[in-house]
Amino acid sequence: MTVIVTGGAGFIGSNFIFYMLGKYPGYRIVCLDKLTYAGNLSTLAPVMGDERFRFVKADICSREDVDRLFAEEKPDIVVNFAAESHVDRSIEDPGVFLNTNIIGTQTLMDACRKHGIKRYHQVSTDEVYGDLPLDRPDLFFTEETPLHTSSPYSASKAAADLLVLAYHRTYGLPVTISRCSNNYGPYHFPEKLIPLVIANALNDKPLPVYGKGENVRDWLYVEDHCRAIDLVIHNGREGEVYNIGGHNEMRNIDIVRMICKELGKPESLITYVTDRKGHDLRYAIDPTKIHRELGWLPGTRFADGIKKTVKWYLDNREWWETIISGEYMDYYEKMYGNNEI
Repeated sequence: MTVIVTGGAGFIGSNFIFYMLGKYPGYRIVCLDKLTYAGNLSTLAPVMGDERFRFVKADICSREDVDRLFAEEKPDIVVNFAAESHVDRSIEDPGVFLNTNIIGTQTLMDACRKHGIKRYHQVSTDEVYGDLPLDRPDLFFTEETPLHTSSPYSASKAAADLLVLAYHRTYGLPVTISRCSNNYGPYHFPEKLIPLVIANALNDKPLPVYGKGENVRDWLYVEDHCRAIDLVIHNGREGEVYNIGGHNEMRNIDIVRMICKELGKPESLITYVTDRKGHDLRYAIDPTKIHRELGWLPGTRFADGIKKTVKWYLDNREWWETIISGEYMDYYEKMYGNNEI
């Protein structure tokens, strides 16, 4: 079985590659990644020497490159993690998000149609549903919740989801979609909340918190997410959407305080900053469908997962310090120069 994983040099994609190579000795995993700012080839260093793994630097929007790769590898499954995903960046420059998240998805699906893959899986986000009120803890996102986006990022992901479902209905493409809550864990890019707070706290820098920090997110440990996607691509019903949530709702400010306590840092480092435009209040996923159909449940409590995450960042300071310094962007050239992989 050959699986193409796009965006595999990013946070969730790299964890998925490690998970799949560990679980399926007979699988070949091919990573396609453009290595934009959030793609870090050094993350994949542990598997670069594995004969079952191949890395290809390419843009999912390039029809020529995508078609060439599909012709060479003849993939059975394609899992699309590749996306521009940072909300603040989408507010500053929406066009990049529309191109990668929508046109890139179309390019991949056209290649899937041409080369006859068995399953195309789109990794999406709970942000396509908009948000929920803070005073209604009884409300959750289900797969039937109407799409109601708040940012250019979430709008681009919702558009891609609709396109995926349209390709299934129009062309019979075998697709599935998963919409996850906020992930956390090893190899998380340091501009996101949890790794940013860990890195800043370790360096005794201010810990920026939007507004009053009362926004609520449902947190999912990345390995639990990988396990869910594995179940969906192998056993999920074609044309279906599966919500993947961690049952770990936390206020942003409480997460920051937990990290301070774990690291022995004072809460006086917390600095409240101007709130994000259109900032969603609360995300909460109901994962009943994936539990009922595929038997999946999250296996990591937030209290345990945050301890493991903090320990990983303590044990792997070089990884994130290289990112903060910007040196990670030179890793590809240092390793490979202009040579094709």
